[in-house]
Amino acid sequence: MLKISAVIITFNEERNIGRCIDSLINVADEIVVLDSYSTDKTKAICESKGVKFFQHAFDGHIEQKNRAVTYASFPHVLSLDADEALDKTLERSIIEVKNNWTHDGYYMNRLTNYCGHWVKHCSWYPDIKLRLWDSRKGKWGGTNPHDKYELIGANKNTRHIKGDLLHYSFYEIEDHYKQVEYFSSIAAKEYVNRGKKAPIYKLVINPIAKFIDHYILHLGFLDGKAGYSISKISAYATYLKYKKTRDLYRD
Repeated sequence: MLKISAVIITFNEERNIGRCIDSLINVADEIVVLDSYSTDKTKAICESKGVKFFQHAFDGHIEQKNRAVTYASFPHVLSLDADEALDKTLERSIIEVKNNWTHDGYYMNRLTNYCGHWVKHCSWYPDIKLRLWDSRKGKWGGTNPHDKYELIGANKNTRHIKGDLLHYSFYEIEDHYKQVEYFSSIAAKEYVNRGKKAPIYKLVINPIAKFIDHYILHLGFLDGKAGYSISKISAYATYLKYKKTRDLYRD
């Protein structure tokens, strides 16, 4: 059986990190946490659970996740966010993979809990993620804050395994708004850095299109109040991203 390093980045995750670590005990041969100098109990919780704990100043989601992989002892890596955990089916699937590793990377579904409701629509499920891979064959890429792991080369091969990665995203709607404020600022800076523009029509058309996509086309209404809140706030996030981009260009 090959060995796996589970890798997590954290910042003020005392509410989530214990659950995340506990879900990895049966599948990971080591658990590595790279923290961005948390000011809460994150460090104490990690140390009490015997993980390998490191700290480095945060300079971007992509940069921090790539850095975290360098602390892993084994090339085969399982990457989780601190607010995620494996369900039992996914745990069994990963153990099976450890016994017979045949691909460069393994995809899994992510199921999000939103204010106590498991979201099955709104384009949030199945939220397919590549989280188990041979780190010698890829790296974190994408655009901050929306990072994604990218396998390199023409001959890469992947497989989708059973089970859900449980994502405890927001405990209160206010948490969602706070994330939107934070992520939209990062996204706007990335737009400016890449020379991408934000024409005025996008402030009107794109938020409307986002709401229609989530609430109607992806059946968000079937998730009730949670589906409406997600669709509305996602539309607002789209508006805010373009507004902040325009503000940065103007300034």
